[in-house]
Amino acid sequence: MNYLQAFRNPDLAQGLLGKIRATVTQPWVLMEICGGQTHAIMRSGLDQLLPAEIELVHGPGCPVCVTPLEQIDRALVIAARPEVIFTSYGDMLRVPGSHTDLFSVRAAGGDVRVVYSPLDAVKIAQQNPDKEVVFFAIGFETTAPANAMSVLQAEALGLTNFSLLVSHVCVPPAMHAILSAPHNRVQAFLAAGHVCTVMGYWEYPPIAEKYNLPIVVTGFEPVDLLQGIFVAVQKLENGEAGVFNAYERAVSFHGNQAAQKIIQQVFEVCDRKWRGIGSIPASGWRLRDSLSRYNAELRFKVENIQTNEPSVCIAGSILQGQKKPFDCPAFSNECSPEHPLGATMVSSEGACAAYYRYREQVSV
Repeated sequence: MNYLQAFRNPDLAQGLLGKIRATVTQPWVLMEICGGQTHAIMRSGLDQLLPAEIELVHGPGCPVCVTPLEQIDRALVIAARPEVIFTSYGDMLRVPGSHTDLFSVRAAGGDVRVVYSPLDAVKIAQQNPDKEVVFFAIGFETTAPANAMSVLQAEALGLTNFSLLVSHVCVPPAMHAILSAPHNRVQAFLAAGHVCTVMGYWEYPPIAEKYNLPIVVTGFEPVDLLQGIFVAVQKLENGEAGVFNAYERAVSFHGNQAAQKIIQQVFEVCDRKWRGIGSIPASGWRLRDSLSRYNAELRFKVENIQTNEPSVCIAGSILQGQKKPFDCPAFSNECSPEHPLGATMVSSEGACAAYYRYREQVSV
């Protein structure tokens, strides 16, 4: 606990804020990729303490938020089947599909269970050999090793009643998509420390070079975030592009190579649709063909799904840093955590949820 408190130290935070104020001379737009960082920034009030020249915009690094509507609707169809035990992280239960959500499926009698690890779902499959057990495998690179391990564990146990509904996405292709968009405003990135703990940051130098901007690997505590912002502003002011590690206590250049090996053993790169953003080439992972027997989409034949996205929701623009939650006409009116129109309002890492919880009183 004392170790963490050092990164929440108000004196250190004030010192970094002073350095940022002394360094910045012009407006800059920084994007924090991770929804967890967004919530940490809002909860700590860092966005309100920074000088006016620095604008923070919020990226697509919330795995629940970017899970495509088609996958949500597939999950709903599978979860409603009487022979299925559908398992998922808790955040997914309230995410709206085209017409309903997993929480409602459970209320109507579907066996939908919250688990804290995909290995819990493997255990449920062991305990219920007469049921089909499906785990909703969403997330960025951070959750991929455990999801991959669940497949290897099921294979080792000889389970035939376990499968994954996969919706994995990767950060670097999303950064390319944001930076190459016609209305891009992002001038520097705060890269997600937990993703880089797994993957390292060897994929980022070509991005920094191509778009001539700084990318700073950043942690999640107030001092971590301010240190990342300070480094980003310093590099912007000096006209320096490149990748800079401000989270050295957890992140190395090459990352966790054992975890990467497990991911590569189970998954392969694919094009992936991101909710509110659209399809991004080579931005996701899917199960390898050799492991297709664990693919819930194929097992339950739910590939062809028709969706219905609420037209008023501007989550896509928010996830690309083009707009803020307060710009949405439905924010806190038609759309609230109790009645969300989009995943950004219901997810614990969603930008709209952060604004609703921490900034609603200053909305305009």
